[in-house]
Order: sequence, then structure tokens, then C-alpha cells
Amino acid sequence: MQSAAIEQLSSVEAEDILSKLPERIAEALRTRAEEIQYPIERVVEMALASYLDSEALGFADCKPGRGQ
Repeated sequence: MQSAAIEQLSSVEAEDILSKLPERIAEALRTRAEEIQYPIERVVEMALASYLDSEALGFADCKPGRGQ
């Protein structure tokens, strides 16, 4: 069993999740990934984490180009 601390979505898994969402939501996540220049799998993880835990790393915490 893997530690939860090192588990991350792969790009294939993220695309599988996106394919099951309403198109407008999937497209919004893809657009956000492009805007902040993050891999789609990290954006999906952040979206889920921020929904489940209000103190989780979220989009407001990401500052592309600033090393964060």
C-alpha cells in the first residue's frame, strides 16, 4: 500500500476524471490549468482538495512565475 503523502494523479487519470464531468466544468479546469501554467492533473487535484478541505492548497495560492 502506498503512502497517501506521495500519491498523485497521473495525466491519464486526470483526463479520465475530466471526461466524466459536465463539459463546461472540464473546460473551465483545462482553461485554468493553461492560465496558471500547471499540469491538468495538479489542477484537478487542487479543485478536489479545495472542495474537501477549505484550508488545502488552492488556486489562490498558485503564483506562476514566482517559484510557487
